[in-house]
Amino acid sequence: MRTQLSLMVALLTLVIGFHELRADDAQTVKTEVDKAKAAEIIVKGSLSESPGAIGIFGEIDETLRDMIERIDRATKDKEVAAIILKIRNPAIGRGKLEELRSAILRARAAKKKVVAQLSIATMADYLLASACDEIEMPESGSLIIPGIRAEVSFYGGLFEKLDIEADMIQIGAYKGAAEPFTRKGMSDDFRKQYELLVDDLYAQIIETIATDRKLDKDKVKQLIDIGLFTADSAKEAGLVDTVAYDDATVGRLKEQLEVDEVEVLAKYGRKKVDTDFSGMMGFVKLFELMMGAEPSKRSSKNKKIALVYAVGPIMTGSSSASMFGGEVVGSDTIVKALRKANDEETVAAIVLRVDSPGGSALASDLIWREIKRIDKPVIASMGDVAASGGYYISMGCDKIYAEPGTITGSIGVVGGKIVTSGLFEKVGVNTEVISRGKNTGILSTESKFTDSERKAYKETMEDIYRQFTTKAAEGRGMNVKQLEKLAGGRVWTGSQAKKNGLVDEIGTLRDAILAAKKEAGMGEDDKAELLILPEPTSIFDELLGIQAAAPAIEKSVESVAPGFTKHLRQLDILQRLFAAEPGVLVMPYQLEIK
Repeated sequence: MRTQLSLMVALLTLVIGFHELRADDAQTVKTEVDKAKAAEIIVKGSLSESPGAIGIFGEIDETLRDMIERIDRATKDKEVAAIILKIRNPAIGRGKLEELRSAILRARAAKKKVVAQLSIATMADYLLASACDEIEMPESGSLIIPGIRAEVSFYGGLFEKLDIEADMIQIGAYKGAAEPFTRKGMSDDFRKQYELLVDDLYAQIIETIATDRKLDKDKVKQLIDIGLFTADSAKEAGLVDTVAYDDATVGRLKEQLEVDEVEVLAKYGRKKVDTDFSGMMGFVKLFELMMGAEPSKRSSKNKKIALVYAVGPIMTGSSSASMFGGEVVGSDTIVKALRKANDEETVAAIVLRVDSPGGSALASDLIWREIKRIDKPVIASMGDVAASGGYYISMGCDKIYAEPGTITGSIGVVGGKIVTSGLFEKVGVNTEVISRGKNTGILSTESKFTDSERKAYKETMEDIYRQFTTKAAEGRGMNVKQLEKLAGGRVWTGSQAKKNGLVDEIGTLRDAILAAKKEAGMGEDDKAELLILPEPTSIFDELLGIQAAAPAIEKSVESVAPGFTKHLRQLDILQRLFAAEPGVLVMPYQLEIK
């Protein structure tokens, strides 16, 4: 009996202990559930498409790739329950916009709560925010979404006043890259193609907003026609969810995530720059940063996907920066990068990221040729713009990916020169000429083309156009006549290009990288490192060229005359192109989509 009583006491003790243990466990679980973390990420700046810089400026500047990696990191972080995106007017085009939207949608698919915080928001800001779960705006904020606008600057009137003449030749009725130099406004053909372009981009905007905000398309059109909203009117229209200051976000997240505490991780995933440069070691650290020195790393034997960036107007020689801001793609630099990727045994495939309005026909062809020589899969990924020469280098790849709003195509040739003798005569400069040869003035800026010079110049351009269309037709699996219907300088959106067979798929850079892995025989989940090319330069490399001076010059001019550097940059690039070559593969470089 005593034994049975002892067993019952022991059993009762175990039961009580088990319940106490369960209670403790429940309390522990409850404590963990009561806390959550939110990653705060500020989206601002130009978010350049480039390998990035090394050294101190590379630590500070943030590229598109950096921003996407931060969002993806938060998506995979098990401790992060929500993402707060502070959207502060990033200067991005439609390609970059889609890349960021895709990253946001990946976060939402991973069950992360994504909140967009807007203040004064334009269309690009709003299209980015609409991909989020919730849009917040302070009561003093404004939403500005008055549709879409394409701006093209024409310098014909300016040249007329200065007694400058633009003597240009174009191959293709729609090849309007020279029109800004020769006219005061659009020709009928020029206007027609850009109306079709704007129509498609406008339709994409309507579809995106209607889908994201669950609104009727006709209702969205009516709202866009209004265009300007206060925070309250935007909420009433269903365009934003909450009118409140950002300090109230945490309170709402507590309710939505059903927790007692939300810790906001400010500047989540942002590179931290060590700014303690005191003492001798501080000086050494600063010098290493400026030189771009990094801790030595062993060359990994893991499989890699080489990501080669071609960003900016295309020219012969080395990549550099324009005097008034912006990057220039040098054929020598890109060819060297492609050869490095092809020769590196661990590289399984190559992705060429193109964000370029084109440029030199020669430089474009040299890059195209190098791509065709590569015996590994090469996938093109188009960003905001991949037109004319930008399309030329893409068409050599095994497959082309474009964003829906990518500006592409523009298969045509333009050439000519700017005649400045009239301007110089006005200021007392007179040039006398002694020449031998019928066409000695073909590149001279002192006089327009003679009939003989024009004939020779045009024949060269026609041959370049024939090469362009023939190679494009071969790359796209069409006959030349089919291709020519899509050529003539016509510009298309990525969606239009896909329908017409000029690109293979609509997708992001991430999609292109996955396709490259597949083409290389790798599985989607197989790990592959990214080899970023061309290799970035240090500040001292830049000081030997114009790169270091360019931002300062651009900033100085912009502070005195806002918007003027845009025109100076365009004229600088186009003048350099037209002065050097008889045929140029470039779209209207000053096209601006807003």
